[in-house]
Amino acid sequence: MSEHAPAPSAQPAPPGGPAAPARRSPLSVLSDEAVGGILLIVAATAALVWANSPWSGAYAALGDTVVGPAALNLDLSLATWAADGALAIFFFVVGLELKHELRVGALRDLRAAAVPVIAAVGGMVVPALVYVAVVLASGEDGLLSGWAIPTATDIAFALAVLAVLGRGLPSALRLFLLTLAVVDDLLAVTIIAVFYTDDLSLLWLGLALLAVGVFAAAARARAARVAVLLPVSVVAWVLMHESGVHATIAGVLLGLAVPAVARGEEPDSRVHWLEGINRPLSAAVALPVFAFFAAGVEVSGLGSVVTEPLSLAIAAGLLGGKLVGIIGGAALAVRLPGLRLDGGLVLRDLVPVALLAAIGFTVSLLIAELSFDDPALTDTAKVAVLTASVVAAVLAAVVLRLDARRHARRRAREAATTR
Repeated sequence: MSEHAPAPSAQPAPPGGPAAPARRSPLSVLSDEAVGGILLIVAATAALVWANSPWSGAYAALGDTVVGPAALNLDLSLATWAADGALAIFFFVVGLELKHELRVGALRDLRAAAVPVIAAVGGMVVPALVYVAVVLASGEDGLLSGWAIPTATDIAFALAVLAVLGRGLPSALRLFLLTLAVVDDLLAVTIIAVFYTDDLSLLWLGLALLAVGVFAAAARARAARVAVLLPVSVVAWVLMHESGVHATIAGVLLGLAVPAVARGEEPDSRVHWLEGINRPLSAAVALPVFAFFAAGVEVSGLGSVVTEPLSLAIAAGLLGGKLVGIIGGAALAVRLPGLRLDGGLVLRDLVPVALLAAIGFTVSLLIAELSFDDPALTDTAKVAVLTASVVAAVLAAVVLRLDARRHARRRAREAATTR
């Protein structure tokens, strides 16, 4: 999952109101897809190195350090703060992206977006089925709770690889990946909310939704202010945390509550204004912090871990299920009346997209943490996610370069015939 809506076209205007057209902020570099992917890689690598060094005990102690007020039931470990708190910022950006795409973007016209939407659904359903099939075949029924681990895509990594290695490929390919990612985000959020909620409190949930409503009203106010929106969003997050629903869901709901269309004489929408503020924070702080605390697993027994049923199920789901689900979903869609791939794409062009979608990092690691109570199973799942994601990234890189050369040769032939 990730950061994939169009870059904001304006800077935040002081003292916290809607944006005005201006030059790009120096912080806007942090919104670049390649930069965000690099920061994620650096954070995850640092965690892996530290967790497998002679000082691994210090890494574990840091993640277990408890901070926060106990009176509010917020005395959480730093690792939990990273998963529930920092990642909520990322999910807020996801909510903003979803609102933009649903209101004025690629998902506004469902018929035009139907092929990548169906491909995205296939890319989540098939990996889950593959995971379940492998687990049942192994006889390890206790692992079924991790069925959703291979369903998610880390779009920050996926777009970073595409941005670096996909030059020369049709722009329609990137649009297909963006649309697929939006749907993937929406489905992943729904899975977390529905299947990974324990001890639901309707009272706290109702109060959380009320806080989201207050945030929506404040975001629509003529003089919307960060000084008002920030404390209201914090209250909504705390109430959602108390309700038993994973607290990151508050971020998505808050993002969806922001208007996506400019009002009156505003030069830009409130979505782009808040996106311009929060996207660099998400890319430079929230995602790397989560990756740092989530990716630090011991890999000393990697040889035995990758052959375990859980690892095989996750790897098969990501590497095989994503490829079959996305290509199969698109193939099914184009056979329906009136549906086709845009931009002259053919099914063969979607192979690198399917491989990129198999990079399941951020949300897959989060779901791995939510799936098992046994720390050993959680660590095994994380190693499997990391390993499969690296393999998917390498395969995608190779196919992207081959496809880029194929398209370059085709353009050269077309240019020669027109002379």
